[in-house]
Formats: sequence, structure tokens, C-alpha cells
Amino acid sequence: MNTKLCGLKIKLCGLRRQEDVQYVNEFIPDYVGFVFADSKRKISPDMALSLIRNLNRNIRTVGVFVNEDVDSIVLITQHVGLDVIQLHGDEDAQYISNIRHTLPKAEIWKAVRVRDEKSIILADSLPVHKLLLDAFSMEAYGGTGRTADLKLIKALRSKMSKPFFMAGGLDINNIENTADAVLPYGVDISSGIETDDCKDKEKIKAVVQLVKGMRGEGI
Repeated sequence: MNTKLCGLKIKLCGLRRQEDVQYVNEFIPDYVGFVFADSKRKISPDMALSLIRNLNRNIRTVGVFVNEDVDSIVLITQHVGLDVIQLHGDEDAQYISNIRHTLPKAEIWKAVRVRDEKSIILADSLPVHKLLLDAFSMEAYGGTGRTADLKLIKALRSKMSKPFFMAGGLDINNIENTADAVLPYGVDISSGIETDDCKDKEKIKAVVQLVKGMRGEGI
């Protein structure tokens, strides 16, 4: 066991159904994500609230937004009761500061489409609590299933001041090697726990079991 991964967190993103909540309640990841941006996984705030009401209280909730109006983020966060706001668009420092001022109790994460060294360093300078490093795509802000440039991230890790999640194309087959390579704060999985675009109980069990095993725990 790599002792540097003892605190590794796991986030499962894109929950949409009550069945998804039942699955995560059984295996208890650290975080679950609800997508409020245009995506095949998008849900309404009311649906998110319905799901969260049945969610184990030990699991923290993350709302995923892309270039959303700040007032809308505030309303959704307060209505749903989100713990974390994950920004996946072109949000700048002023935008983020406005959210922090209005919602001081919420954590803010910034997703970075890793294109080059500059993209990571710039994101690391933003007034957020954590980063989420995703693969670069010209077509989408996230959820592409592609993997990020591990070699680049490993080279820059010592220069980064903020904890970061790895995202993009993670599944049972590459989580361990990815975590060993870049020693992230956590891993974020979405398509890797799905079958036919729906969350798969056995895949959820497998990835949660793997990550908890990597940090010396069981489920």
C-alpha cells in the first residue's frame, strides 16, 4: 500500500435516480455530484433535493455548474443544501470571489481542462479550495471520458498549492495507477461507474472498495 494515498478521497458524479442514491448509501463514497449544467446527466434542483433527502448524511454533496449566473448558483445551493460548488466553465477570480462572499460556508472547486502548464498554474492561483484536473477537450467542458496528461500533472505537482482531484476517464482499471502517478487528494468517477448511461451498483461497489482498500479501509 502506498502510504501517501491513505487519505485518498472518492467522488462519484452524475447521480440522477433514487437507485443511484441507494447504491452510494450502501458503499459510502466521500462525495457525490449532481450536474446542473447541460449534459446527459443534468437534473433539476428539485430532483437533486429529492435525492439528497434520501442520501446518507456522511456523504458530502457537490453541485456541478458551467458558466452559470452567480445568483442562480446561490439559489440552487441554498435550495438543495450543497456542501460544494464545482465550477466547470470559464469562471474567473472575481466570479469566484462573489460566490465565496455570498456563500461563505460552501467549498468551491474549480475544474481545469489540462492543456498545458499555464492552464494548471492559472487555476491554482484562483480563490478556490480545491481543483479538479480533467482532460482537455475543444468540444466539452467535462464528462468526455478522456484521461488527463499524467506526465504534465506529475511534473507540476510540487508547484501547486491546492489539493486536487483527478477526473476524466477513470474506472476500475486505471484508478490505482493514476493515483500512484500523481498522488491526488481524490479521484472523481462518472462514466466509469455506468453501464448503458446508468449508474451500475457493481461498478460503484468495485471502485469504492478499491479506493478504500488503497487507503487501508474496507467497506
